[in-house]
Amino acid sequence: MFDYGQLHKIPTVIMRGGTSKGLILRRSDLPTDPALRDGVILRIYGSPDNSQIDGLGGGTSTTSKLAIVGPSTHPDAHIDYTFGQVSLDRQVVDYNVTCGNFVTAVGLYAVEEGYVPLTEPVTAVNIYNTNTDKMIVSEIPVKNGQIQYEGEFSIAGVPGTAARIMLNFLDAGGTFTGKTLPTKNPTDYIKLEDGRDYEVSIVDCVNTLVFVHAEDVGQTGTELPNEVNANTDLLDTLEKIRVKAGIKIGLIKEWEQVSPSTHALPKIVMVSNPKDYQTIDQQLVKNEDIDVLSRYITMGSLHRAHAVSGAMGLAAAVKITGTIPNKIVSDGLNGIRVGHPSGTLYAAAAVKKIGDEWAVDRAGNGRTARRLMEGYAYVPASIFTSGKQAAMV
Repeated sequence: MFDYGQLHKIPTVIMRGGTSKGLILRRSDLPTDPALRDGVILRIYGSPDNSQIDGLGGGTSTTSKLAIVGPSTHPDAHIDYTFGQVSLDRQVVDYNVTCGNFVTAVGLYAVEEGYVPLTEPVTAVNIYNTNTDKMIVSEIPVKNGQIQYEGEFSIAGVPGTAARIMLNFLDAGGTFTGKTLPTKNPTDYIKLEDGRDYEVSIVDCVNTLVFVHAEDVGQTGTELPNEVNANTDLLDTLEKIRVKAGIKIGLIKEWEQVSPSTHALPKIVMVSNPKDYQTIDQQLVKNEDIDVLSRYITMGSLHRAHAVSGAMGLAAAVKITGTIPNKIVSDGLNGIRVGHPSGTLYAAAAVKKIGDEWAVDRAGNGRTARRLMEGYAYVPASIFTSGKQAAMV
């Protein structure tokens, strides 16, 4: 390629993990200076720009995911995984969050790239998530010495079927705050500046979640993305609740300028009792086929499917006496069927009470993943000069 030294190429793999899509970049191929590294990543994705037309990002929060990987720095892991949420409208890569969907791609990538030798019938990949200082075990199916890509497992929000990849998040409680219940209370009340009061449950498991009953914010829990995302009053109320809850547990400082793209955590989730509803694809989901309705808000809009991390946090919340999800779902269930805009999702958690604290030994879910493309991403070589200068200022 005749680039005359004007372009720099970086090895890149594009993968789908669950209902998320993004790039996997090797740590060794990126600058070590964090500011310069993020400048390069943003240029690869084409951010900030809501369409990401000049980059490899997909123009939505679910298709603007990032995994930085490399040989593990943890003695018990095969691969390091640093997750980044690449902003569409700001010059920001948010590492203060994790993604239970995209980690599925990391497990498959680790096996494909030889980070761990194949064993049958399952190759367990120990993934060290540097964002959370937690271990995730991804189980990749193997047969006759080969990774099994084809199978009969399906997930809502992704067409077709594939082999099931099991994810197990170990010691998942208190991922970001150190406590499964950051306030120690199963429910709290958030009071907004205009005097409105809302009951919430704040649960920190895989991601930090703020649960609110859908009816308390004027919803039924069956709403689809076009309805919620067009309801600016609702989104404004949910954002205010989210920010107040984030301040309450110390994830957001009172003096900070906050938006969904600058502070991804905590997430806010509307939950309600099971009801019949139509999915995005006009499929009927019957109330008897689900245990809870959930509408997961990320980066200021309703997720078209449901974040796996959110589903596992919801499964843990169901097991904790007195939380809003616990009041909706019988805590005698081993796992829960979550109704979301694209269909249903199964998640499970093993929770136990130790004194006045709650521990989550494991949270699990089945997903699929696929390598879509590999090659090189190109960025202007000048970014390394301008980036270094900016980092020095």
